[in-house]
Amino acid sequence: MSVTSRPRTGPAAASWWSTLAPAGSDRTVLALVLLGVALLYLPTYWDLSQTIWQSPDQSQGPLMLLAAVWLLLDRRDAIAALPSRPAHGLGGIALAIGLLLYVVGRSQSVWIFEVGSQMFVFTALLLLFKGMAALRLAWFPIFFLIFMVPLPGPLVAAVTGPLKAGVSHVASELLFAMGYPVSRSGVILTVGPYLILVADACAGLTSMFSLEAVGLLYLNIVRQSSAFRNVALSVLVVPIAFCSNVVRVLVLVLVTYHMGDAAGRGFLHGFAGMLLFIVALLLIVAVDWLIGRVVKRRAGAPS
Repeated sequence: MSVTSRPRTGPAAASWWSTLAPAGSDRTVLALVLLGVALLYLPTYWDLSQTIWQSPDQSQGPLMLLAAVWLLLDRRDAIAALPSRPAHGLGGIALAIGLLLYVVGRSQSVWIFEVGSQMFVFTALLLLFKGMAALRLAWFPIFFLIFMVPLPGPLVAAVTGPLKAGVSHVASELLFAMGYPVSRSGVILTVGPYLILVADACAGLTSMFSLEAVGLLYLNIVRQSSAFRNVALSVLVVPIAFCSNVVRVLVLVLVTYHMGDAAGRGFLHGFAGMLLFIVALLLIVAVDWLIGRVVKRRAGAPS
């Protein structure tokens, strides 16, 4: 008697796909959709990684993409559980707009069109397969993709100048109050024997844009029930981002002054970029806590 053994496909072999695919979804259709999205946007992501994302003031793009994917995966089971009520009209319009933007952006090297088309394409897919209820669940991950869209050069140039001047002014005043020999000419700080130029990546629009993304991501994760608390923190993210940029410039100046020019230009400059987001997150959490105290006092106050 001969026994024919058959290769088994146990839970471990398909666990990655089971984790990715929502329960109750048509996995064949889902695989085809993911394949189509990959064929569209993987070349875009590759080109971004070789160009725009290499720039210090645009390097937040991959993190924004990963955050949006994580937010969407977190909602996948809830979306799959919804009854299918496709909105073919709105979905078709959104898909046409998205593909038109993609074709124009890809063929003419217009990043804002090519990358921004994702929001329309993903919106269209949700509308065509599930309907408005799915879009209401997934609107924030799709909206969050806006933070990986490279900002237009003229806008960055127009806004970055005043931002850098403001950050440089506040940083120089704080350093002077701390007793350091500092003077300022525009966005150039002179500290002891060193001249330090406040660059776009240190205090520009793109860093403010990235920090706004951090604030909105925090709000979405925490999901406070108070509308006042959410709105107040959303507004205060802008001055928090400004203060975080000031801290980053202070750190770079102090590192350069105490440890030399090489330290300021090298590893510690990269660490200061990480410090920017750490300071911003800590300030956001602290401000959220203070606003929460105010909300509780208002709720407990007699009417």
